[in-house]
Amino acid sequence: MTGGDKTRFRMMNIRFLLTSLVLVCSSVIAQDSEGFSELFNGRDLTGWEGDPQLWSVKDGLVTGECRGPESPSANTFLIWRGGQVKNFELRATVRVIGDNNSGIQYRSRPLPEAGPWGITGYQCDIHPATEHTGMTYEEKGRGIFGLNGKDIVLDGEGNRWQVAEREPVKVDVSQWNEYTIIAEGNHLTHKINGQITSQLTDCDEAHRALEGLLAIQLHHGNANTVQIKDLRLKVLGEAPLTAFDPSLLPSGAQKVARPGTKNPQGLGPAAPK
Repeated sequence: MTGGDKTRFRMMNIRFLLTSLVLVCSSVIAQDSEGFSELFNGRDLTGWEGDPQLWSVKDGLVTGECRGPESPSANTFLIWRGGQVKNFELRATVRVIGDNNSGIQYRSRPLPEAGPWGITGYQCDIHPATEHTGMTYEEKGRGIFGLNGKDIVLDGEGNRWQVAEREPVKVDVSQWNEYTIIAEGNHLTHKINGQITSQLTDCDEAHRALEGLLAIQLHHGNANTVQIKDLRLKVLGEAPLTAFDPSLLPSGAQKVARPGTKNPQGLGPAAPK
């Protein structure tokens, strides 16, 4: 090998090492020390899909804008296209400005009759009414399971059993709050700023979902703006499924009716559908 060949060989090795170092660093950046991966790049909506007239990135924030009852004319969603979620922990820092609500969909599926970005499935509600924010809910499905402060078990026929109650977590949803969803098997936990708001154990095999899409809701009706500045996902391992056994219900557990709502959008009068 000539002197020139040796120099070129050394340069090739240096380039290879630098390329390898960049790849290693990229891998480290993609996943933090707790095992979470950032789902937004802070610049654009790469990896996400939604109505481009309604969703954008402004000042580094994912932003959805409802301008009134006709825009959008129905609930619509920004859908993550990076795969389906199964067992996971999700942390999202979100605010909703305006008298309306939003939510984080998970283990969900497309609902074509509701439009190209229609979704049905589990939701962690982000709502100005305290009883609704952080509740366990199913969009375009079985409705509310447990309000903020309630833990619910669904039996095999879909009946709701309230198994615990605590003081609701009170927050101002127009300010930045961190919402956490933990899904393990058929047990779901919602938190706001680290405090549990509602838990659901879904033993209704015919209707529950164990994996599906992740999405952010933009609610139809009263004008509002949804903004997200952080959304991180940690994939968890396989988890056992809990079967319904009435003998294991805690003392004081009671069958309850499906909760309703007096606040379909926000706290004030709702815009017409």
